[in-house]
Amino acid sequence: MTSQLKPHLQAVVNSRDDLRGYLLRGARPQEEWGIGVEMEKLVLDAATGEAAPFDRIEELLRRLEGIGAWRGVRENGRLVALQGPSSSITLEPGGQLELSGELCDDLHCCRRGYEAYIREIVATGEALGLRFCGLGAQPFTALEQIGWLPKSRYGIMGPYMLRTGDMGQRMMKQTAGVQVNLDFSDEADCMEKMRLGMALTPLLYALFANSPLLEDRSTGWLSTRGEIWSRTDPDRTGLIERLFAEGANFSDYVEYALDVPMYFIHRQGEYLDMTGERRTFRRYLDEGFAGQRAVLGDWDLHLSTLFTEVRLRPQIEVRSADSLPPRLSLSVGALLKGLFYDKESREGAWALLGPFCREELQDLIRQSRRLGLRTPLGRETLREYALAVIALARAGLERQGCRDVLGRDETIFLDELHGIADSGVTLAERLLFRWQGSRDDKLQVLLDHCGFTA
Repeated sequence: MTSQLKPHLQAVVNSRDDLRGYLLRGARPQEEWGIGVEMEKLVLDAATGEAAPFDRIEELLRRLEGIGAWRGVRENGRLVALQGPSSSITLEPGGQLELSGELCDDLHCCRRGYEAYIREIVATGEALGLRFCGLGAQPFTALEQIGWLPKSRYGIMGPYMLRTGDMGQRMMKQTAGVQVNLDFSDEADCMEKMRLGMALTPLLYALFANSPLLEDRSTGWLSTRGEIWSRTDPDRTGLIERLFAEGANFSDYVEYALDVPMYFIHRQGEYLDMTGERRTFRRYLDEGFAGQRAVLGDWDLHLSTLFTEVRLRPQIEVRSADSLPPRLSLSVGALLKGLFYDKESREGAWALLGPFCREELQDLIRQSRRLGLRTPLGRETLREYALAVIALARAGLERQGCRDVLGRDETIFLDELHGIADSGVTLAERLLFRWQGSRDDKLQVLLDHCGFTA
């Protein structure tokens, strides 16, 4: 086993109880609940809008490493990430830049870290001719023109995805999203939140749709990123249906994850490719692989390669939102914190969305990627449901009462989102309305729409 693993992750897995126990380690008492927001963004050439090549992004990381508290992370001699005292900057396969912010008590704390990070990357990137955009899919650059980040794990994942769907490599190199990490107190609380997170999926796609373009063309989807994800790998994307069953628990999540084919395990700094025979974790647990026995670190790594709309790592991670303009990036966290961390609001949201059968929910998800808030739902549309859910989240945040130095609670992060829901016009539709003219014209529209400024 690798010496780099934390001690508890080096433990050999002897039974499914060990896998379930790993998930139970994520439980925290309510007074210790926090929130973490992971924000991906596109890195573009300032003059052309094309995806920036890795060499220039690596130089960005190198300069950030020299001016702040960041510590460089290198693989095969190349700088591929930065680790800070409580947060990290990492790169997705196509060079998308991701901030994994610190686990905070509230969104005001998240905002402070986020704003400091934005100031750093914008000032440093400007000198390198780079711009950063909160958009869910690359607006101009073709798939084959985007190079791979030089990380050995992508040399395994990329070829495998050609066998599992028709858009896996697009997912890796052309998309960007926002993920929110949330806590739970026990197994029942976790399952309740997981189910609500999945039921919210069509609303999240509709409210945060911000990727109507690919390679300078309208795709017909308002969340092209969502459509791409749905066509990446059916073994590890979408909803986990068994968690909707009455009495579902951690064992059900374990059973789901056991049957997902593995990408790799990590030993002595090397990734061992397991994709050739589509070996599931269940088989690996029973038989081993290449003389290796399963350790908890393998389980931890495997869980990080499950790309469902909501997953456990072991905190709850909700993954349905497109990358967003900086002013809206924390609105995803505000919506979810208001619902997940307030029992009354959580029950109200489930009363609205829980009754839909699984077939209806799947159909709503598909339609929401294309129609956004105009998606029909009975005699209404997702717009009306979005307004109701935002109101519930607002009430939940008011009851939580987390205030900044000016005395404002976290509902300030919902204000612009409420405006989107009230209008019924998504960010994607607003961008499409303005998408015309020359490349220079379009690039300026893009930067106005979702560009990051200091």
